Amino acid sequence: MFYSYIYVIPVNPPAGGGNLIIKFSYFTKCFSTMKAQLVNTFSDVISLENLLEARKEFIRGKKNKKDVQFFSLCLVDNIIQLRKDLLNHTYIHGPYQAFNISDPKPRNIHKAQVRDRLLHHAIYRILYPFFDKTFIADSYSCRINKGTHKAINRFRKFAYKVSKNNTKTCWILKCDIKKFFANINHKILMSILKEYVPDQDIAWLLKKVIGSFGSFQDGVGLPLGNLTSQLLVNIYMNQFDQFVKHKLKIKYYIRYADDFVIFSENKETLKRQLIEMQRFLKNKLELELHPDKVFIKTLASGIDFLGWVNFSDHRVLRTSTKRRMLKRIKDNAQKEAVDSYLGLLGHGNGRKLVLKLGLLK
Repeated sequence: MFYSYIYVIPVNPPAGGGNLIIKFSYFTKCFSTMKAQLVNTFSDVISLENLLEARKEFIRGKKNKKDVQFFSLCLVDNIIQLRKDLLNHTYIHGPYQAFNISDPKPRNIHKAQVRDRLLHHAIYRILYPFFDKTFIADSYSCRINKGTHKAINRFRKFAYKVSKNNTKTCWILKCDIKKFFANINHKILMSILKEYVPDQDIAWLLKKVIGSFGSFQDGVGLPLGNLTSQLLVNIYMNQFDQFVKHKLKIKYYIRYADDFVIFSENKETLKRQLIEMQRFLKNKLELELHPDKVFIKTLASGIDFLGWVNFSDHRVLRTSTKRRMLKRIKDNAQKEAVDSYLGLLGHGNGRKLVLKLGLLK
């Protein structure tokens, strides 16, 4: 995988210069406000090497799918034609196939055509390594070496710190963004991307992919199902993450996709911060918090986060997750499925449930 990035530093300081201290102060100010820039070009994205590697990654676990097999019948011709369309800027993103899943709540998934999904992987291979370095450490969704297990372990670590090893009251603000993917504004997203991506051809391609879908109105929404959507929503929400960390100076903050938590010793502080965050989300990103999924509670009362109800000294699996797990194992009692759930239960207090699962093997 080939990628790199640079920092752009202004080269002409103010006239007059002044003494060395003034010059150093100027340089320090420039250094603190500069943005990383993607150095990779459009040629890197559409190179045959990148497209072929993207195809290898894309077909993992999909070789028996009819649409993948059909595309592979004329693989070389299809990839060469895709590259030609991209090079000539005649590429048009195809339509989506919509279907519903329950995971556990109903979700509307949109699957792109094989040609487009291969391109999504090619874009992702170039953009992800660069943008991942711009994200905060405590963003855990759809990132390499992150995920739910590390997020809930971080939750426990923050809880211990704020509660002074369970000797003080720890207040937690828990929030959920309303219809997250469906409300991503394309214009705002493109303006964010252009701050990092100077290559106009890459910007053109990103606009094509982003504009290929609209949830309930033109110019709004990203499809659940696109690999690129996972990265793009993190880029979008990184604006919020940076605001929380650097403007509000919040130290104990964890975000996983549209869910986030903030820890504090003071309930009133969380109330004030909530108002500031709501204002930023609405004014800068055109997003809103779900009114029924925002609360401030003590850690001792139990905080429902990422499928676990977290307490000061332990965590237990959410009741709905427990029921769903038992049902799925009854439907599919293969060893691999049971072992997968046993691994999940190892991250919390699930001894009784483990005994139940043992009976279902």
